[in-house]
Amino acid sequence: MAEKKIAPYGSWKSPITTRLVVTKGGTKFKFGGTVVDGEDVYWREIRPVEKGRYVIVRRTPDGKTTDVNPAPYNVRTRVHEYGGTSFTVSEGVMYFVNFPDQRIFRLEPGGEPVPLTPEINVRYADLVVDRKRLRLHCVMEDHRAGDREAQNLLASIDLVTGEVVQVLAAGNDFYANPRLSPDGSKLSWITWNHPNMPWDGTEVYVAEFQPDGSLGEPQFVAGGKTEAIFQPEWSPDGRLYFVSDRSNWWNFYRWDGAQVEPVLLMEAEFAVPQWVFGYKTYNFVSAETIACMYTQDGIWQIATLDVESGALHTIETPYTFFEYPDVVGDKMVVVAGSSQRSTTVILVDLGSDEYEVLREEDGEQVDAGYLSVPESIEFPTTGGKTAYGLYYPPQNADYEAPAGEKPPLLIMIHGGPTAATSTQLLFDLQYFPSRGIAVLDLNYGGSTGYGREFRERLYGQWGVVDLDDSVNGAKYLVERGDVDGDRLAITGGSAGGYTTLCALTFSDVFSAGASHYGVSDITALALETHKFEAHYMDSLVGPYPEAKELYDARSPLQNTDKLNTPVIFFQGLDDKVVPPNQAEMMVAALRQKGVPVAYVPFEGEQHGFRIAENVERALEGELYFYGRIFGFEPADEIEPIEIENYK
Repeated sequence: MAEKKIAPYGSWKSPITTRLVVTKGGTKFKFGGTVVDGEDVYWREIRPVEKGRYVIVRRTPDGKTTDVNPAPYNVRTRVHEYGGTSFTVSEGVMYFVNFPDQRIFRLEPGGEPVPLTPEINVRYADLVVDRKRLRLHCVMEDHRAGDREAQNLLASIDLVTGEVVQVLAAGNDFYANPRLSPDGSKLSWITWNHPNMPWDGTEVYVAEFQPDGSLGEPQFVAGGKTEAIFQPEWSPDGRLYFVSDRSNWWNFYRWDGAQVEPVLLMEAEFAVPQWVFGYKTYNFVSAETIACMYTQDGIWQIATLDVESGALHTIETPYTFFEYPDVVGDKMVVVAGSSQRSTTVILVDLGSDEYEVLREEDGEQVDAGYLSVPESIEFPTTGGKTAYGLYYPPQNADYEAPAGEKPPLLIMIHGGPTAATSTQLLFDLQYFPSRGIAVLDLNYGGSTGYGREFRERLYGQWGVVDLDDSVNGAKYLVERGDVDGDRLAITGGSAGGYTTLCALTFSDVFSAGASHYGVSDITALALETHKFEAHYMDSLVGPYPEAKELYDARSPLQNTDKLNTPVIFFQGLDDKVVPPNQAEMMVAALRQKGVPVAYVPFEGEQHGFRIAENVERALEGELYFYGRIFGFEPADEIEPIEIENYK
């Protein structure tokens, strides 16, 4: 074994390059949206090197994989702006939403995509083929009214003409999850209204189809303003199952047409927040057995559930992160990953627990000597409460630091803020520990995976609880002796960018920070954001304008007099969720004040960066920024970024 080189933390040479990040899909968007059609398995892949194009891949029983939608077609919907699963397959025919024009296309095997819907200002998601009626049921978001708020509804589209032949449900603010009963006689769906988000409170309804294809009187099943229903799904014997957090934890329930009863109650989460369409955590192997996934203490598992006895059989695999489970015969297809294994699509034999890899990241795997193994930590925070996170110490097989030196710490704040960290191998995260920068991937109060009560900790306290947990997480690792208390940084995107800016503005713990398309003025967010999040601030902060003073007090832009810490901003210029002026107003204020600041805008990017060169530039730029502020020289050759007010 070669002797390790001695070099300061932050300056280590690493094989985890920015090119590796974009080519190996080291972001959480690589695989998703599994769909099963007969024995064929489909999933969605993002291709950063193709300017972030979404491609559907089919895997046939003989083991062959092929791209289904040819270039330049990009399978991505903009409903709710965040989109989600935007295709379905029935008897080999794929129906998909094309990103540039938001039209639905039909694609037969061996053919070319043919537009089904007209080119109008309407978006579609959650597609369900109804062969009995030759219709496509879906969520429709109508923007034809222009400046007025978009109208969301459930619609039926003729599979031949592309015309909307029926409006199935309308009148509420949002709809999702239309699902046909096994005999095709009924439709179930989820709906909710402002100011709720889908993890706050939703309702599930069922209605019978009439002879003309319309729906009869909807029957309420479950849910309400303080109960969040997730993924209603019909079992093969015609009973409706769903996940509800009525017990504090997202657990299984079923409805037999008359009453709701619990199927399994345990302190675990069998759901995720519905930020996008098509999220799922289970499907049916048979009327008696469910294949599912669940999380406890930040670690995901897959399992089978006996719906009559409530017995849960956990399946042992080397993976600790799962998404989008589905069923192919007596097997489960699922996206899987861990901190040491790249994200893959696997097929699990539910009888033997053995699995087959269907798709994995391209190229050679990174040697484990360069991958930091996370430590799941709990630490005390404000009010005698506990917060959580995954701590990644520096790790590089070729280097060690000079004796006595402690590493810089980078606190990573997830977006949402209703989301969660995971143990998935993310090369954009591992990029930092492999260069000698420790990372704490934080699950602050308000994150999912720890029950509704923990999630509600952020209600009315956004910019307070998340800020406190960030500060206390950093202090915990300093006091434990893991990191250098004089070199603490914080970074986040979207809502994570807001927490980042709050931590830099309202505390003196951090010495640098990076905001990726982050919120600086929550008043502007409340007034300017899209329909899906138009009233999100009501629960996180308070109704506007009644709580205007609170908005001003918690907005970094309104409190730049308190901010004296260097910040770098990365911003997509086509972002409709957090418009560019959120970053630009902050940059202008810091420039005028004389605080070191850098601004890196990206043409053609929306909310989140998908184009390869922009993903690379943002990652390298952040490392370059920390190197300048913390006094280390990155080993990589990085194009300099102008840091104003800094020498």
